[in-house]
Amino acid sequence: MRIGVFVGASAADLMSLDELIGRIKQAEADGFDSFWIPHISARGYDALTVLALAGTQTSRIELGVGVVPTYPRHPVALAQQALTTATATNSRFILGIGPSHRPGIEESFGLSYDRPALHTREYLSVLRPLMEEGRVQFSGEFFNVNAELDVLDRPTCPVVISALAPRMLRLAGQRADGTITWMAGPRAIREHVRPRINAAAEASGRPEPRICVGLPATVCDDEAVGRRAAAESYERYGRLVNYRRILDVEDVEGPSEVAVVGNETSLRSQLESFADAGATDFIANIFTAGDDPESDARTYAALQDLVGKI
Repeated sequence: MRIGVFVGASAADLMSLDELIGRIKQAEADGFDSFWIPHISARGYDALTVLALAGTQTSRIELGVGVVPTYPRHPVALAQQALTTATATNSRFILGIGPSHRPGIEESFGLSYDRPALHTREYLSVLRPLMEEGRVQFSGEFFNVNAELDVLDRPTCPVVISALAPRMLRLAGQRADGTITWMAGPRAIREHVRPRINAAAEASGRPEPRICVGLPATVCDDEAVGRRAAAESYERYGRLVNYRRILDVEDVEGPSEVAVVGNETSLRSQLESFADAGATDFIANIFTAGDDPESDARTYAALQDLVGKI
């Protein structure tokens, strides 16, 4: 199982552009498999621009965005930007897309959050041919596109979607290269995510998809302190419908119960449980355990030590 780092899930992750690129370069130097950032319109920088810049200053580490909301950005525009980023990273870029959530799309953008699964399916029907073949003709309910996109060198660029619900997981297996999850625990991965996405990929004659599991993580000696900190930092995710459903699959009350919390031995055990459940990637959003000044460094070091060992 590949191990990566994810920043941007909380306001505490906000940092300057130079600092963010420095963190990416350091993660590569420290041997991590990947580095991910979200694309959040209300906070931080344009994710693809950041990763393109980082791609020119790194050589090995995978760089992922998790995820670009589909409704506000036309798939032709995203295809062009994604190909640019993939070129700048020498095909080390992973494009994550997803419909996001009703409150953000309707309240922030003033757009309709209509039929998100169908919207994402049509989005992929435009995006992937344009990225991979340079042309697309598609007529659907959301998009009517006849476009070409010529580039000198066409890089490879895996596309994963934020699939948690059954219809989205089928779509991820049928039309994408995998899924990136958030707030999904090992039970949800083992019993809900993996069977659905793998079955859809197999039925479509596609390779076994990636299952990239993103979760908060902290190393500390007092687990109760760590889980209280997780409850404070990530509580809002438990109020979003899409995450609430996957937390219900895990049969837990809130995000603090799926966060990876404990000492170094416990961290390894929890990551092994995700690998056994079917995760191909674990992406850690490191957070501070209460007022423990050492928890961030301990977490980073413990994750670094596990790269290539699970």
